[in-house]
Amino acid sequence: MDTLDKTDRHILQVLQQDAKLNTKEIAYRIGLSVTPTYERLKKIEKLGIIKSYVTLLDGEKLGKSLVAYCNVSLQLHSLPLLRKFEAAVHQLEEVMECYHLAGNYDYLLKVVVDDMKSYQHFITNKLATIENIAQVNSSFVMTEIKHTTAFQLV
Repeated sequence: MDTLDKTDRHILQVLQQDAKLNTKEIAYRIGLSVTPTYERLKKIEKLGIIKSYVTLLDGEKLGKSLVAYCNVSLQLHSLPLLRKFEAAVHQLEEVMECYHLAGNYDYLLKVVVDDMKSYQHFITNKLATIENIAQVNSSFVMTEIKHTTAFQLV
């Protein structure tokens, strides 16, 4: 991030708020002309700082009203077994995020489904079929207090 100056950070801050903006709109918001804004944006993309441009959806409005965080412990921790678990999790469409942890559990999964019946089906028929799982401990979101995808840059 040392290669980014204040203007580059401002571009990123603006894009995090609205990725649909075109170069002209970004240039206007940051107080720069279009060509240098375009060049800076291409540099930032080339550096890999922008991973992708996405549309964030409202899960509630799509019927995905149950969010659960699953702490998963594995029985054995060899590299092949870790990779096998991770590959299996990649195939589970209900898993929105997966993190390998240090601490009391090995993995943390964010699971989003329609309802508790769907969650039970997910646990019983999908997650439980992955070998080497020792324990799953689930917590359910009652109210989302804060959710952001934006890093504070300026």
